[in-house]
Amino acid sequence: MKPSTAVPNETPTRSPKRIRRDRTVSTKLTETEFAQIERLAGDCGQWISEWVRHVLLDTVRESEPLRQKAAFAELQAIRLLLINTLEPLLRGEKMSSDQFKELLRYVKDNKRKAAEEMLASYAIGSMEE
Repeated sequence: MKPSTAVPNETPTRSPKRIRRDRTVSTKLTETEFAQIERLAGDCGQWISEWVRHVLLDTVRESEPLRQKAAFAELQAIRLLLINTLEPLLRGEKMSSDQFKELLRYVKDNKRKAAEEMLASYAIGSMEE
């Protein structure tokens, strides 16, 4: 039993409710792999199951924003392509194959920057509201 760390005249706080986890993920490891995981979990002061859960969930959470960023960058690529092709075409200008290839290179090189700028403009807009 742990010694009490309560301060006199202070109401003890309840620990958060345990989350019911009823799904299992399983894998097989070599002795060496298991020893590595056991050591890392121990270094973090966690049970192996806790450590593995945190590593898995952190990996999932980190990969979601990356996919979202990639999708948004591709959306911005389409936007850049449309903006830069429709305007000249609406003015009656023709675009050569070489001009279109150059435009595709421009879009490829600038889609991430355009996505970052668009997200930043939304962030600024939400702060102003």
